[in-house]
Amino acid sequence: MRDRILKKFEDEILALERELKIELPKEIQRARELGDLRENAEYKAAKERQTIVQARIAMLAKRASEIAMMNLERIPKGKAGFGSTVHLRSESGEVIVYQLVMPEEANVEEGLISASSPIGRAILNKEEGDEVKVTTPNGIREFELVKLITIHEEESS
Repeated sequence: MRDRILKKFEDEILALERELKIELPKEIQRARELGDLRENAEYKAAKERQTIVQARIAMLAKRASEIAMMNLERIPKGKAGFGSTVHLRSESGEVIVYQLVMPEEANVEEGLISASSPIGRAILNKEEGDEVKVTTPNGIREFELVKLITIHEEESS
């Protein structure tokens, strides 16, 4: 999971660096050839994009560094934490499956929820059989954690 996120960041950084080092300089050069830079919208747009790309590269590199340094051994065994897949039974008996992921991977439709989201925070450190209470805009919802697969169990299988 961590490697998948790092690969995604690495791919985006490579694409952005290509844009920054190859495509944007060409755009800036073409805009310069049009003449007066003070009223040159193409030049201004390319320079603004250059600033945005540089900031995005810096943010991705910082986040990748933080993720790479995550100590997965500190994630509890037997309790819900980053990377865990949880099966929650609602009050109506419906079973919902979620995996706790980093914010960059969150996609509720695919059952991927951020560990820092309200439901993610409610699930953290819970064990099988525990009650999970989640505050939603429609009030408090209660679930029972009926099955837990931690990141340690997923990596060993």
